[in-house]
Amino acid sequence: MKNESNKEPLQPGNMSNTLIKTLIDNYRQNHLSAINNTLEIKDAHSIWFDLPKLKRFIATIEEETLKQNPDCTEEDLGIRFYYAAYPHAENWSIMDSHPVPVEYAGKHTLVLVPTLKKENETGEKLHYDFNVMNKDDDSIALALNARGKMTELTDITIGENSGTLIPPAPPTGESY
Repeated sequence: MKNESNKEPLQPGNMSNTLIKTLIDNYRQNHLSAINNTLEIKDAHSIWFDLPKLKRFIATIEEETLKQNPDCTEEDLGIRFYYAAYPHAENWSIMDSHPVPVEYAGKHTLVLVPTLKKENETGEKLHYDFNVMNKDDDSIALALNARGKMTELTDITIGENSGTLIPPAPPTGESY
């Protein structure tokens, strides 16, 4: 099947540099400029994660999930990337258990959480956020918690957001 520009579609995991640049430029010209102008800040435009950290994160999800659910397959697991924002500097104390530089105050970030494919009440397979640290995982309860409808869950979970924000880190090495 050919796409609208009459080119063969790329294999999954591949993108053209032109498309990457266009998507990033769209973000910077629209969303990033609106954020910077409205909030009167210079928000980050990218986040860098080192490969070993991402591999450890994925391995931890797989290992902890298999401890509780040995029948779980690789195809059942995923990672959701949430857009998030660090607190303002005056509220920085909530970051005490997750130390990141105070220069990140008010800037956007990504929070990565594991997902598990499960059937809902109608039999449709959906990707639910889940806490691999809960022995009796209730993905629905985790989703309700995220929406402010608190249920009994442990406060510790597997998640990741310790990437390097650019800025404040220098953009050296970026191509886009």
